Amino acid sequence: MKIKAITGMLIILINFYPGWVSAHDVEKKDDVIKIGVGQVNITPDKPAMMSGYGARKTPSTGVHDSLFASAFYFEGENEKHLLITADLIGFSFDFTEEMRHLIASKVDIPSQNIMLIAVHNHGGPSIGNHGPESVKEYTEVLKNKLVGLAVEASVNPQPFLMGMGKGRCNMNISRRAEFSKGEVWLGRNQDGPCDHELSVVKFETLDHKPLAVLINWPCHGTATGDSNYLITGDWPGSTARYIKKQIGNDVVVGITAGASADINPIYGPGNVFKEVDAIGFKLGDETMNVLSKIKTYPVKTLQEANATMTFPGKKSGKNHLPPTSYESGSDREIRLTVLKVGDLVLSGISGELMTEIGMEVKKQSPYSGTLVVTHCNGSSGYICTDKAFSEGGYEVQTTGLMPGAEKPLINKILELIHSL
Repeated sequence: MKIKAITGMLIILINFYPGWVSAHDVEKKDDVIKIGVGQVNITPDKPAMMSGYGARKTPSTGVHDSLFASAFYFEGENEKHLLITADLIGFSFDFTEEMRHLIASKVDIPSQNIMLIAVHNHGGPSIGNHGPESVKEYTEVLKNKLVGLAVEASVNPQPFLMGMGKGRCNMNISRRAEFSKGEVWLGRNQDGPCDHELSVVKFETLDHKPLAVLINWPCHGTATGDSNYLITGDWPGSTARYIKKQIGNDVVVGITAGASADINPIYGPGNVFKEVDAIGFKLGDETMNVLSKIKTYPVKTLQEANATMTFPGKKSGKNHLPPTSYESGSDREIRLTVLKVGDLVLSGISGELMTEIGMEVKKQSPYSGTLVVTHCNGSSGYICTDKAFSEGGYEVQTTGLMPGAEKPLINKILELIHSL
């Protein structure tokens, strides 16, 4: 009787606890989400104008390490979504719209279900349809590679297992430092707000073979500076290389930047690649520690919500002191894209959020697996806290937004999350 009772209890637990679903059972179910992944080298094959620093006036002189774009394609019974990350500084709204329509014409997916994300790397090439001919040439090559990558990822999606974990990496720091006259400028402020949270998402086949890793950490890609003329993926590239060495070069590693408008690496900006690799080692090592503890499960839900917000704009300030008045500029658009894959929530924003805004979104989200992903589907520039305007600084000087965007933006992101 005891054996029968125990057996019956195990059957009940297996039926009601999704973590115990077997790979065979997952394969038989029609309602599970499938994934396709891919990665492509997007390193320029000739000298290129570099992005990120206005002081660089001449093309790159070589390649220190390769740049990559990574694709994550999700397919449900009635839903298809695509996420592409790239080791670049950002994408304009025009470029984003062109790419989404190009991809949608080759892949059976609604263009609004495509998230095009840059990690905000300051060591890569400039892109765009204007400027030097070399920039336009590279941009055309990039477009073709991104379309090919999307097609590759979507061709043969498979059932998968997913899990998420969190760690901490202190290799980032607030860059809003107070100087001798009390003014705020670019520096290192160890007492300033800084989100050190590292979010790691693991994707596996049904037999637990690694497929891909998605990382989110709040930090500018500025360990290298304007004195560096070698193409590099900066700390994101170094981190990806470290992880691939540990779990296999065929595993796709995608990296996204969290809310880091006011956050820099503790090293740089400079021209010392040992410092870049130090950040990559520490972040990669913590990622591996988190990965070792993640339990994976089948995914059954896939949802997305989009919104566009328009805010009053301002022109760039004359200096970095706290402004007493603002010169009106063109209205500024911010695009929001929230993708929910199982219990994972990717909150995409087309701009550079100050770290406290991202921390507030994660704090108020009903899902512990919420990632704030910046530089997603366009470039709205710096998005500052209201408090920052009373302090001044580089971000306040250069933002195209008037004060007052912080709370409405947070509320809208949370509204989209709650709608899923």
